[in-house]
Amino acid sequence: MSMRHVRMGAAALIVSLAATTAAVAQPMMERPAGFSTDRNVVPVANKKMPDRKYARTRVRLVTDEPVGTIIVDTNNKFLYLVDGENRATRYGIGVGREGFGWSGVVKVGRKAEWPGWTPPPEMRAREARKGHILPAYQPGGEDNPLGARALYLHNKGGHDTAFRIHGTNQPWSIGQNMSSGCIRMMNKDVTDLYDRVPVGSKVIVVGPGNRQGKVSFDDRGVDFFRQLFGG
Repeated sequence: MSMRHVRMGAAALIVSLAATTAAVAQPMMERPAGFSTDRNVVPVANKKMPDRKYARTRVRLVTDEPVGTIIVDTNNKFLYLVDGENRATRYGIGVGREGFGWSGVVKVGRKAEWPGWTPPPEMRAREARKGHILPAYQPGGEDNPLGARALYLHNKGGHDTAFRIHGTNQPWSIGQNMSSGCIRMMNKDVTDLYDRVPVGSKVIVVGPGNRQGKVSFDDRGVDFFRQLFGG
């Protein structure tokens, strides 16, 4: 082998080693929270989680409402599912912003997993005036505003009220007044509620207007025994 060929081989080796070193030196790109390899799913920004007081908790709730009743306290941003005598599961919620709060007694008319979203015409018109164009329909998925589950609330006549208890891809909004009247929950919490609540369940929404009438419920804090041992 000639000296010329030796020099060329050495040069090629140096170039190869330099390229390898540069590749190793490149920092690994971390996937953002909410990243999905599914190109049809839009990554969701990772924002701060809600205050710890909104975590799902077994509490001592004094009420005369029967087991299985849902009580929504929009003032304090809690939803209660009555589990038994003086017992309930408390969930943190997000509720309607100023001018969109409501109250009343309704029922769960139907349920859906990973529901699609059809924004009401008035919402589309309102958001369009702000420069936000909403779709006429958005299929269910990780980027859907209704989250993982939805409970559709119907009035006594069986008509859809257009209000829902649903999940959210914005968990940081729990504890806030942000929605257009729907009750939003963290996806893990609405999934838990969905599995425990049948269609036809009574829902009491305590809020502006006092249309829910007289309802008695007194949250006396954490049920430590149940919180530790379940049941």
